[in-house]
Amino acid sequence: MTNTKKRIIESAINIFNEDLSAPLQKVANNAEVTRRTLHRYFKDRNELVEVCKQAIESSCKKAMIAAIQSSEDALIQLERMLYAGIDCGAKYSVFYKLHQSKDHKHTHHNKNCADYDYIYNQFQGIIIELQKEGKVSPAMSPEWIQVLHSGIIESTVNARETTTKSFEEIKELAWTSYIKAIAP
Repeated sequence: MTNTKKRIIESAINIFNEDLSAPLQKVANNAEVTRRTLHRYFKDRNELVEVCKQAIESSCKKAMIAAIQSSEDALIQLERMLYAGIDCGAKYSVFYKLHQSKDHKHTHHNKNCADYDYIYNQFQGIIIELQKEGKVSPAMSPEWIQVLHSGIIESTVNARETTTKSFEEIKELAWTSYIKAIAP
């Protein structure tokens, strides 16, 4: 894959994180290419979105599954899932938004949807386990905590551009904020 194509894909992911319906001209501008150059690599918006989805699905799924499988301790799994989402950056936000979109045709026969379901079900199981252990408030549903999880990741990704703190300090702040928000 050429550097220009990679730059267009990364640019599209960042732009689509802000607005899934953003025009291709905005993607081209962000990638510092002409619209003509963008169309040299992608015939239309649908093709670009599909390639972005594949890049997102591949990297974020691997990171999340690795975080889940990294420990038997539910609290460590949850922390590592948060860090994996933060490390994926805008990709995680778009990954989550695409699967939550009203236009998304979710089917268990689609490998990406099945993997998303696996991650989501594992996440719910982790939350339920932590609630049983008294480490997470039972007043919050796993669905609510999933929305909060995604929001913390998105806030952390955005904070990287506005703070002088190191990436590791930002991640630690995200974890502290998250765990305190869901504690009993």
